[in-house]
Amino acid sequence: MQLARRMNRLGTESAFEVLAKAKALEKDGREIIHLEIGEPDFDTPGHIVAAAQQALSEGHTHYVPAPGIPELRNAVTDFLTRNERLAASPEQVVVTPGAKPIMFFTILALCEEGDEVLYPDPGFPMYASITRFAGATPVAVPLRESNGFTIDPGELDSLVTDRTKLLILNSPHNPCGSSLTKEQVEAIAEIALRRDLLVLSDEVYWALRYGGEQHSVLDVPGMAERTILLDGWSKTFAMTGWRLGFGVFPTPLVEPVTRLAINSVSCTSAFSQHAAIAALTGPWEEVERMRSAFAERCEVITSGLNAIPGVSCVRPGGAFYAFANITELGRTAAELSDLLLERAGVAVTPGTAFGGYGEGYIRFSYANSTENITAALAAVERVVRDELS
Repeated sequence: MQLARRMNRLGTESAFEVLAKAKALEKDGREIIHLEIGEPDFDTPGHIVAAAQQALSEGHTHYVPAPGIPELRNAVTDFLTRNERLAASPEQVVVTPGAKPIMFFTILALCEEGDEVLYPDPGFPMYASITRFAGATPVAVPLRESNGFTIDPGELDSLVTDRTKLLILNSPHNPCGSSLTKEQVEAIAEIALRRDLLVLSDEVYWALRYGGEQHSVLDVPGMAERTILLDGWSKTFAMTGWRLGFGVFPTPLVEPVTRLAINSVSCTSAFSQHAAIAALTGPWEEVERMRSAFAERCEVITSGLNAIPGVSCVRPGGAFYAFANITELGRTAAELSDLLLERAGVAVTPGTAFGGYGEGYIRFSYANSTENITAALAAVERVVRDELS
């Protein structure tokens, strides 16, 4: 069977490949501590589950409008307004099965051969993968440890050409846990306005930030008209398996994106949208409890990694990832990740899974219990001491 050539341009998400290796070892009887996969280890709050159960019992099991039910689209804009993130119309909201379709639909609707898309590297691997699949050219914007793993506006400006169509931002950031400052988003917005760039602002980790305000290009006047906001329920409400995401689009993009949704997924499941309303309008205590737990784990894993000889780690400002520098250990990121899985029983993701600038780093997800994180750190230290020192 001969595949279409376009499939050669489509990448994958390596954390799931590491997960598969770890699961295979577990089937052989090995005990593995999972620090590779990026999903909250908390249960979905009970009032959200109850809302889904009620929706099912009330018969919400049929087709619904492709961009989402009106009640949910209203709830999204009310939620964004309440949190002072964005003032938008419900008609600008498109709800999808997970947040990835928002990336896919945005890039497919806007970019074609000859266009360039600027994306963060290290960064979520789907940015470059989808761009290549659409026929456009991904252009890496380096995130350097010396700059706190954030975009240098001057370097960004130097990478813009007359072919640049779209800039992708992610803050708080996967895999580095970094967040853009107010000064940075203002400088980036100035570049976007001056160079006529569209922006996809991936803010799925918005609620998971520690010790500081969240800053977005959407805070800058004039950016709402050229920015797509990407968010969802997976990270904020521990709903990864529900597959719920949304985008808020400038008005001219709503119809084309809705058409892409109709052609690909028809609509997002009806009952889950009622659960999504309950999440946005219900109590916030469970989200805060989860955020507080991640903040505590952040301290544990950062201090623990920095105590391992040859390893250093910048303290994350959000999300639930620690991006550790392992260059002094004399192994590539992939080699060390394999070694830690085999010898320590700790599953992690090599930095190169997130782009070429990730070499020399390993991503540790601290979406696991403090007990397991502490055990993983001890196992990693033993391997480093016994096999690499």
